[in-house]
Amino acid sequence: MTGIELRRASGCLFGLAYGDALGAPTEFLTVDQITERYGPTGPRDLVGDPALITDDTQMTLAVARALLAAQRAVPGSADALAPARVEPLLREQFVVWWSSPDNNRAPGAACLRGCEQLAEGKPWQAATSVRSKGCGANMRVAPVGLLSGVDDAHRAGLAQFQSALTHAHPTALAASDLTAFAVTWLRAGMAPFELPAALRARCAEQRRVYHGEWLADLWTRAGAASPEDFIATGWDECVGVLDRLDKALAARDRAADPCLITGEGWIAEEALATGLLCFLLFPYDPVAALTRAATSSGDSDSIACLTGAFAGASLGVGVWPAEWAQRIEHGAELAALGRAWD
Repeated sequence: MTGIELRRASGCLFGLAYGDALGAPTEFLTVDQITERYGPTGPRDLVGDPALITDDTQMTLAVARALLAAQRAVPGSADALAPARVEPLLREQFVVWWSSPDNNRAPGAACLRGCEQLAEGKPWQAATSVRSKGCGANMRVAPVGLLSGVDDAHRAGLAQFQSALTHAHPTALAASDLTAFAVTWLRAGMAPFELPAALRARCAEQRRVYHGEWLADLWTRAGAASPEDFIATGWDECVGVLDRLDKALAARDRAADPCLITGEGWIAEEALATGLLCFLLFPYDPVAALTRAATSSGDSDSIACLTGAFAGASLGVGVWPAEWAQRIEHGAELAALGRAWD
């Protein structure tokens, strides 16, 4: 089947929301506490009707709305997703999220602080933090990976820029880039086992590539010697976590807490690696992958969110339990976005 027939964009968007909702009740629990509550296999079904998502999916929707608005404002134009067009749309959506009464799902401090300063009208370079590399940078980036007709340089700049509005540490930028490209490649049909090597190759190719059109003078605010030195730090940290991913995949212990080797997922590069680990341990059993991600000692909702994005981009929307689509919060909007990008 083709990506259109599989509806991989829909699979990705629904998958990340399902993972987010499945992992939300276990986020601050130990693995022992999770298995005591849900049994040895962990949670395998969504809770509630609607099944509530967290800030991870809320902010993913914010990014998606901004990108879709940009595309529809200038249909078919290469300038539709230019920095000057995208920045005010992302800012608007992030501020709407920040001020919403539904913003009560344990959002990250860096996201809250950055969005508050965006709401005050500060330039994004002044609103963000170059010290922050929390997983808020890349748990929301999947829509960038789903865009069609975008060249690699533009996708990279956009992935890093949406992170930079709140999380401007170079590792947050690089991890967001890798997360978006993982979604793109899987949606295009890359075999799951090929993904770690492809990500490692991207780290090597991009190590000293600074997207100045998007990031402007951000590197000077970090006190780096040059823009290339600034961004290289992030790529190097991502290579380090990919080393840990390779180690975990070699062990292939499906029963172990996925956070033990690749990390707890509170920071961007660890959320990427641990989300990938859960997907790659169960590349053709997406519900099992989400269950493994939700049965973890770290940031379970963000890990499962990314796991679901990867699984859905790879396998399509049909792999998810059909009744989940009727119960997931924001299901109608997820479906509409999926249709737009499928």
